[in-house]
Amino acid sequence: MCDRTGLVSCVTAFYLLRASETQMLLRDKMAQNGNQKDSVKFCCSICLDFLKDPVTIPCGHNYCMSCITTFWDEDDQKTLNSCPQCRKKFIPKPVLVKNTMLAELVEERKTMGLQDPPADHCYAGPGDVACDVCTGRKMKALKSCLVCLASYCEQHLQPHYESPAFQKHKLVEATVKLQESICSRHNEVIKIFCRTDQECICYLCSMDEHKGHDTVSAATERNEKQKELRDSLQKIQQRIQDREKYLKVLQEEMNAVKHSADKAVKDTEELFQELIHAIEKRLSDVRQQIRSRQKTEVSRVKELQQKIEQETTELKKKYIELKKLSHTEDHTLFLRSYPSVSGVSKSPCISNTKINRPLDFKDVTAAVTVTRDKMLAILSEKKLQAEPKDRDDFLLYSRQITLDPNTPNGFMVLSEGNRKITFCAQIQPYPQHPDRFIHITQVLSKEGLTGRCYWEVEMSRCVAVAVTYKSIARSGEFNAHAFGYNEQSWVLHCSSSSHYIFRHNKISHAIYSPLSSRIGVYLDHSAGILSFYSVSESMTLLHRVQTTFTQPLYAGLWLGCKGDTAEFCELNSSTVHY
Repeated sequence: MCDRTGLVSCVTAFYLLRASETQMLLRDKMAQNGNQKDSVKFCCSICLDFLKDPVTIPCGHNYCMSCITTFWDEDDQKTLNSCPQCRKKFIPKPVLVKNTMLAELVEERKTMGLQDPPADHCYAGPGDVACDVCTGRKMKALKSCLVCLASYCEQHLQPHYESPAFQKHKLVEATVKLQESICSRHNEVIKIFCRTDQECICYLCSMDEHKGHDTVSAATERNEKQKELRDSLQKIQQRIQDREKYLKVLQEEMNAVKHSADKAVKDTEELFQELIHAIEKRLSDVRQQIRSRQKTEVSRVKELQQKIEQETTELKKKYIELKKLSHTEDHTLFLRSYPSVSGVSKSPCISNTKINRPLDFKDVTAAVTVTRDKMLAILSEKKLQAEPKDRDDFLLYSRQITLDPNTPNGFMVLSEGNRKITFCAQIQPYPQHPDRFIHITQVLSKEGLTGRCYWEVEMSRCVAVAVTYKSIARSGEFNAHAFGYNEQSWVLHCSSSSHYIFRHNKISHAIYSPLSSRIGVYLDHSAGILSFYSVSESMTLLHRVQTTFTQPLYAGLWLGCKGDTAEFCELNSSTVHY
């Protein structure tokens, strides 16, 4: 290894020679551009513009008052106020007073027709890499040498191009991170990578604390990582292409859903024209049902579309970062940056994502056709039964509901003749039973519900009121047995927040209405109507379901927190219809 002190002395002598030649050239150039030189005399070396409110600091250099004040305020060493040109330090901080005479000379120069001096882009400014050899006002550095560990402007870079002594030196784009290439312990250039400890080291480190470790040159390790980077780029590019292709498929699916929904609406309207005077409201309900299904499908596709678009954007960003890193010439900088940017987050393969067949709404059309034929016959015989309008009407269909002791989760306690359930802190010694909910604090009614039924639930805090088929699962996959997350159950969640949530088959609807401690549930099984009401001084409809029930339904309750309670109310009515 060459003697660093001798090399520095050689470089210094060379630069002194070059500096002498440069000074003579500058004198000739300044003589030819005297007018420009005069302009420079009245310029601030910080902002490169004519002096504004000029001040003279103790070393004799002149600056704009705002420029030198900002320079001192932003100086890392707050207690040392130095001159930007000669670097002389002043303790304490000088008191700045406007140089009136200099200000008048500047204004005089301006009135003589001198133009504002052009910004000199050769000098280093904030954010630029400055030449380490320049004295006084420093020029921008063009290249940094990984051997000299210094940055050079165009003038001071010439020895590296002209002198054979510098032919083996490694030049890279000017960077302020040269010191990161020096071992803080041995003050030697870092050129080795320790695979055992996964860090960059110098040759002395390899003989000391890293002795016996698996070490290679930084260039060799860079080549290996470069191969991995190329593979990552290819994978990301492929994933971007796959997702862009999948986005097109999703767009086509949305168009198909809309087309199918539009056609279903048109066909339904034609069928309902025969009954328009008798069942105009039913026509509106069916149209709303179709649009609701369309909205649900489009919402699902849009959500998936937005997720993939976001992931595609992140992948493109990651691709740009890796691409930029792959062009980094500094091996050490590359290896230090590689771990933080090389990782590519895993995501499920989109080819495994199921694309639902576009809805054709034939079931709606068929149902309307059947309804038309039935309703024409019914309307010719008798008047349709109307849905109850007030609480007295609902109470005519009230049902006394009790809870099945074979269904509650182990953390639920029955009371009040099996009408009330409480979330307790300790598990109960219930016997094993195939109808018992194992993993979720849920319970079902003992009675199956058909016909027209009405019941009310008095509850506290975080409770959900549900109806479900008895065939709902009792354990296993969450979606199979949780109320509202499957096709077998419908549920209204009443939380401590400011709104309700209705959920069926994993599809949720937020309902913004004042919360009530009592919920009324109305079921018309044969008509496929399920309605939830907030019961207080009056009844407020929260959500209505129009569907087709294929099995008897059972009332269900879910409790969310310890101490929560829910109770099926005892309702009185003079007449009960079944």
